[in-house]
Amino acid sequence: MKQVSIHIGAYNAMLWRSIVGLAMSAPLFLIWGVKWPERSRAILHLKRSTAAGISILLFFWGLVRVPMAEGVALSFLSPIIALILAAPMLGEKVGKSAVGACLLAFSGVIVIVLGKAHEGGGPAAFHGAIAIIIAGVFYAYNLVLLRRSALLAGPIEITFFTNLVFTGLYLIGSPISAMLLPLRWLPLIGAAAGLAVLSSLLLAWAYARAEAQRLVPVEFTAFIWAAILGAIVFGEKVLPLTVLGAAMIVAGCVIAARARHAPMPSTEAAS
Repeated sequence: MKQVSIHIGAYNAMLWRSIVGLAMSAPLFLIWGVKWPERSRAILHLKRSTAAGISILLFFWGLVRVPMAEGVALSFLSPIIALILAAPMLGEKVGKSAVGACLLAFSGVIVIVLGKAHEGGGPAAFHGAIAIIIAGVFYAYNLVLLRRSALLAGPIEITFFTNLVFTGLYLIGSPISAMLLPLRWLPLIGAAAGLAVLSSLLLAWAYARAEAQRLVPVEFTAFIWAAILGAIVFGEKVLPLTVLGAAMIVAGCVIAARARHAPMPSTEAAS
């Protein structure tokens, strides 16, 4: 997505990824015979997907302007916000272990950002960083609503409505020229859409079976993959402090995974 966003713009990249993602998820929705949701559930899908759509667009717009590892590190603001929102919105009791795990992992993010601060980057990098931080707020709201959605709907329904709302949302502000996609970018768009659909299915399945406070710290592992792929694909540097920060992130995830949590509803009740 970063590669495509650099060449055709983040908006056009997300528009086409959503269209292809809708084409992939719609047959699953129809073949599995998933019923159209009732009004309250459809509104929940709309609210969650709109927040996610705004978040992802801002994230990729910012990611074009900052290194992948730094961009993903800045996005880790969202699990912290989601952890805070989980209590009033979902009625979850946030345990001390979960809070400690997030604080440790987020401290790792701070170490990474401090390590890259001296490199600068100019106004473009600053604007990109601000966009990613704002994206984190919307994504946190999406994560909390995803937990609620996952207890009411299955992964296929959630994935289908995510791509449906994304497509409608981006088409509203899309000029006719944006619909013209050079064929050479179609394979990358298809790969990105496939990964997005698979990711959505897995996230929806996971959030139906575990509390938000247990899952959001695992979001921090994304930094490790971003650092590796950024170095391989874009030649971005990985600083020593980046490695230290990544180690702190992993430690936070381990603490969260070992924390004790209340039992979850059965699979039948969740779906």
